[in-house]
Amino acid sequence: MWIHCVLALIAIVLGCLLGLSKMEWLVVIIVIGVVLSAEAFNTCIEKMIDYLAPEQDERAKYIKDLAAGAVLITAIAAAIVGFIIFIPKLLVLI
Repeated sequence: MWIHCVLALIAIVLGCLLGLSKMEWLVVIIVIGVVLSAEAFNTCIEKMIDYLAPEQDERAKYIKDLAAGAVLITAIAAAIVGFIIFIPKLLVLI
């Protein structure tokens, strides 16, 4: 979660420095919210599985892997959105 928070903070600072449009801000805020929500759900699922199945269980591992995979998918999508929004603005500065 802390990695996602640091990256979200970097995106916000970069957005302020680069002067994002209102629409770009909306997209950035939404993807940050989706990634942080996915991470919170993942943590909740992992804690619940640990509580319900404290012993090693292949099914529990599968459930945890699926939840972590959902976070990865949202993070990749957020990174793509970030590249689409930030790369052209950064290239103008170079």
